[in-house]
Amino acid sequence: MESTFSFRMMKVDDLDQIMEIEHQSFTVPWSREAFYNELSKNQFAKYLIIEADNKIVGYCGVWIVVDEAHVTNIAILPEYRGMKLGEALMGRMIETAKEHGALMMTLEVRVSNTVAQSLYRKFGFQGGAIRKNYYSDNQEDALVMWVNL
Repeated sequence: MESTFSFRMMKVDDLDQIMEIEHQSFTVPWSREAFYNELSKNQFAKYLIIEADNKIVGYCGVWIVVDEAHVTNIAILPEYRGMKLGEALMGRMIETAKEHGALMMTLEVRVSNTVAQSLYRKFGFQGGAIRKNYYSDNQEDALVMWVNL
């Protein structure tokens, strides 16, 4: 499946499609209200979407506070995974964070999610600390990763 894709900032009107991606991607998905609050009330939040085939196929969120960007979430629809869209999305989000003054980016990732860790390492992220029992669904540890931008 060959697709062209484009990026834009997420809007409240996108939430139906975002919730579909969220529920297909995470065992403990964020609520619609959480995304609504991020978009309408959180001055630090920036959410980017990637579109292909005339629909939203992924998104990534960061909080940018002073000079640090923290990735809150990133997801691609299952049928669009393996097409390097996550890599394209992460690259664009890093550029967006830099444009907003970020000098460093951090994130947490499940210790078992080696596919995501490999993606982050492509962008220079390094593993740091472990957050014990970070994930509420199974008490899995999170690997904290960071990169200087």
